[in-house]
Amino acid sequence: MANTTDKKGMMIDVQPLRTSKEILDMIEVLNLSKNNAERNVLLFKVGISTGLRIGDIVKLKVFDVKGKSSFKIREGKTKKERTVHLNAIMPEIADYTEGLNIEDYLFASRKGDSHISTIQAYRILTDGAELLGRKDIGTHTMRKTFGYHYYKKTHDIVTLMNIFNHSDQSITKRYIGITEDEVANTLKDFRLF
Repeated sequence: MANTTDKKGMMIDVQPLRTSKEILDMIEVLNLSKNNAERNVLLFKVGISTGLRIGDIVKLKVFDVKGKSSFKIREGKTKKERTVHLNAIMPEIADYTEGLNIEDYLFASRKGDSHISTIQAYRILTDGAELLGRKDIGTHTMRKTFGYHYYKKTHDIVTLMNIFNHSDQSITKRYIGITEDEVANTLKDFRLF
């Protein structure tokens, strides 16, 4: 579910980052970006902190987020309105948007006349993943990471299902990789003799 293709056109099973260390490692390699490291890190932080799809993230403008703890968005895929909470990353947003015009795209392309594409966002993440020796990271990794950690912290699959606009809890669990983890944990100490 939510697999993607790599640079060679091969299908890859995109996974969430399951530990704080994995998240911090990704932030560290994104900070090494030759161009727009600050933009790339914020892109990742917005993704893992909000659970938005990449198509909605790249279209954000400065006025959508500057000085706000939350905002409403009509999601591109589902066309449903959702409130997005930014409390956890408000300081990073404030630092990044300082001096930017409120009409600017938050994740502007190098030319500055538009936003980065979803393909460019994918390249940013996979280039970082390559430095980590990982082949299971793509743009869905951010959304899956949000969901995985939200569920681990709250165990509230119903709310997460609503945030993701999924029609069934099993879809949400499978999407964030919880089903495999739960099975593995139940079998970890399972012994018949």
